[in-house]
Amino acid sequence: MLPYATLDEAAAALGRNLTVAETLWFNYSAKKSDYYLFCHNILFLFLIFSVVPLPVVFISLWRSSGFDKYKIQPKVKLSPSETFKCYKDVMFMFFFVVGPLQLVSYPSVKMIGIRTSLPLPSGWEVFLQLVVYFMVEDFTNYWIHRFLHGKWGYEKIHKVHHEYTAPIGFAAPYAHWAEVLILGIPSFLGPAMVPGHMITFWLWIALRQIEAIETHSGYDFPWTPTKYIPFYGGADYHDYHHYVGGQSQSNFASVFTYCDFIYGTDKGYRFQKKLLWKLKKGVENGVEQNGGSYYVPTQDLKSD
Repeated sequence: MLPYATLDEAAAALGRNLTVAETLWFNYSAKKSDYYLFCHNILFLFLIFSVVPLPVVFISLWRSSGFDKYKIQPKVKLSPSETFKCYKDVMFMFFFVVGPLQLVSYPSVKMIGIRTSLPLPSGWEVFLQLVVYFMVEDFTNYWIHRFLHGKWGYEKIHKVHHEYTAPIGFAAPYAHWAEVLILGIPSFLGPAMVPGHMITFWLWIALRQIEAIETHSGYDFPWTPTKYIPFYGGADYHDYHHYVGGQSQSNFASVFTYCDFIYGTDKGYRFQKKLLWKLKKGVENGVEQNGGSYYVPTQDLKSD
């Protein structure tokens, strides 16, 4: 809750007039508690999980030939009932794990210094903080993800997420409850290291989930704006990880590709892409598995 009763008091405290954005923020947040503002994340996550995947889900169910050429594994077709079941399972996890976790995590957010006060951060400040959050989360998530692909981690926890070998947007948050809790740690570390404004925190949570939905969409659209982000993985990169499944020792990174490159865990993916290029050029002949952009002989998959 802001410590000002009026806009004039806020302007006097800042020593200048409020910007348009600050005025809007004052009018919205002045009489709302910080806890109430933090809990907006629950609504945002519900809307993101429910709405953001819909365009690509409709495209997948429609099966237009114009879009099928962008589907990474085009022979894998989920029925409307299977798609809805995935969404229903995600909502169950949302209401019984993600939502309650958000409700009880406010003290830790307050402790690290996420603020709701004026002034609002500049655009550059928000941008740079988001870059830090993505980098920290990506590095930490990489190592946790590698652990989850060990024998114990995969069999006990992570195999739930890999039930979808050809993922869809709704499957991005589809996971074992323990994985949901564990992967909340990387998402929290960035804001803990570089605390910012509540608006920045909202943006971080929203953008990270939207990115996860895109990389699980099952489609590699050439016009996707994220293709212009340096070292960005994208749908094709992560789809390969799901395609290989439990055998996968490749493409562990959640957002970028640099960790996989540095630690040599993208070799299987790079080999497969070279092989695909040769197949397209007619140098070799192969049979596409799942009718999509992945075909690697069994012995090569085991050598990832």
